Amino acid sequence: MKTNIGSIDRTLRIVIGLGALATGYFLNSWWGLVGIVPILTAIVRFCPAYLPLGINTCQTDQKPGK
Repeated sequence: MKTNIGSIDRTLRIVIGLGALATGYFLNSWWGLVGIVPILTAIVRFCPAYLPLGINTCQTDQKPGK
């Protein structure tokens, strides 16, 4: 599985996930568990929703022509 989440995208996913978890905790709502999804995708650095859209936020280390 090739990574498709870059460092800025990864950081934003962690912040949003933690915010969703905290909001769910303080509001006593199970909807806060939705925050687990962005945290997990940030940990594995792969988002399946990016595949059909052709999105890749990783910076490649490959030089042109190689």
